[in-house]
Amino acid sequence: MPALIPTSFTAHITWLGRVTDADGTLRSAPLDTVAATLDGFPGETHGGATRPSCIRVTSQYPRGTDIRNVRQLSILSAEELAEIAAAMKLDRIDPAWVGASMVIEGIPDFSHVPPSSRLMAPSGAGVTIDMENRPCIFPGREIEKEAAGFGDLFKPAAKGRRGVTAWMEYGGRLSIGDELVLHIPDQPVWAHLDAARSG
Repeated sequence: MPALIPTSFTAHITWLGRVTDADGTLRSAPLDTVAATLDGFPGETHGGATRPSCIRVTSQYPRGTDIRNVRQLSILSAEELAEIAAAMKLDRIDPAWVGASMVIEGIPDFSHVPPSSRLMAPSGAGVTIDMENRPCIFPGREIEKEAAGFGDLFKPAAKGRRGVTAWMEYGGRLSIGDELVLHIPDQPVWAHLDAARSG
């Protein structure tokens, strides 16, 4: 039995983009197609094999430590993005405003797919999901520029539906319209999860 199981869940890529200047803006520039490599999307400021550790992993490493980059990509669900917009009373949220690398459509409760799941593309490219991406204040700042008075609503509205961070396990072309197949780890939920959280 393989350790990763292909599922019947598929998704279609509806949007692609890359952030080229994270110091200047979180916004991503849209793409129709990208030749992804093991370092992520070429020209993406969050790409590379390693990255400096950030506030998310201060329990594990001093800030700025050079660690493996499992946050090359930010992938969101079109359905969850629409839910965020509705909760904020906005007609829509442009994926560029939230620094998206990819938006997909078709997988329910996408933000909570199991860590280490794969999205396999027709080209053979394999995208490994790291974990749920927790909302932060930076997308709200970009939204505020487009819809004054709405920026502060993003973080609470996006809780539990901000998508996932991911990294390229195998490079290949990704294009809008591609069908991705979800593969999940053949592993039950850890029975001690609640005890670990309360400890």
